[in-house]
Amino acid sequence: MNILGIESSCDETAAAVYTADGLQSNVIASQAVHERYGGVVPELASRAHHKTIQATVQQSLEEAGISLDRIDAVAVTQGPGLMGSLLVGLCFAKGLCLSRDLPLIGVNHMDAHIYANFIDGEPEYPFVSLTVSGGHTQLVHVRGPFDHILLGQTRDDAAGEAFDKIGKILGLPYPAGPEIDKCAKEGNPQFHDFPQAMLDNKFEFSFSGLKTSVKYYLEDREDRASFLTDHLSDICASVSRAITDVLVKKLENAIEHTGVRTVVLAGGVSANSMLRTRAREMAREKDCRLYIPRLAYCTDNAAMIAVTGYMMGQRQMYSDMNLKPYANLTESR
Repeated sequence: MNILGIESSCDETAAAVYTADGLQSNVIASQAVHERYGGVVPELASRAHHKTIQATVQQSLEEAGISLDRIDAVAVTQGPGLMGSLLVGLCFAKGLCLSRDLPLIGVNHMDAHIYANFIDGEPEYPFVSLTVSGGHTQLVHVRGPFDHILLGQTRDDAAGEAFDKIGKILGLPYPAGPEIDKCAKEGNPQFHDFPQAMLDNKFEFSFSGLKTSVKYYLEDREDRASFLTDHLSDICASVSRAITDVLVKKLENAIEHTGVRTVVLAGGVSANSMLRTRAREMAREKDCRLYIPRLAYCTDNAAMIAVTGYMMGQRQMYSDMNLKPYANLTESR
């Protein structure tokens, strides 16, 4: 089975080809236009997808050395994501399927982050996934392929959203998550104890209070400019510790609750170096096997859509042409 995967949930236009021999191509067209606004502008994102999606898909086929005639199904992100962006990818995928008489596979973006771990590895079921991205933070008990139990999620800001908002407060460019990670490597994570919310709740998360705490911590200083110049890396390290400690503690709770011996990280924030280090340490202490996607498969990409589509295709989990996009996870239920 040869699967063409298409991803357009936010500001990355991506296409990939996955076959029985593994991943054959993974092409991503990034949108630099959003940097000047300090965040993704939905209308600009959908317009950019419209301009680049055909060339991106064509490039993925060429790099894979596979013609469209040899594609057996098209997998596309159905949601969650920005509605305009999702519509571009979904309409393009439907057009391909109708013109070539191909099956369509609608993929849940959050599921795809989890199954990105199967591109280079084969996590044993059951396992627990800590899925952390710009829009979502979840703990999921994966009992088998596409057999998921949601253990807990964020009550407000997601971890990636907190990184980006705090980065904006610190004057860092968008997206701020990677910038904070880079600065944190040179800083002291014990420099300041920022709050860690909901530690008394086993599986739920809350990061909005951390953003507010950083804001007030800096507003109270008369020497804010010089303080940031001297201690930016220390603040970034302290923020990273506050977020990472909560994530790893909740993951540890999930391991103890489910009794699993395998855990996976997923989503854009799984690229964070402090989280990867702390998760490895915790997995060693708990005698668990840990899977983390390669950095290229952490952030939004089509490889994860293609591999998830491949797994769904093997199970005949096809969609019909009435498939609709959904912006929020609640709409997918």
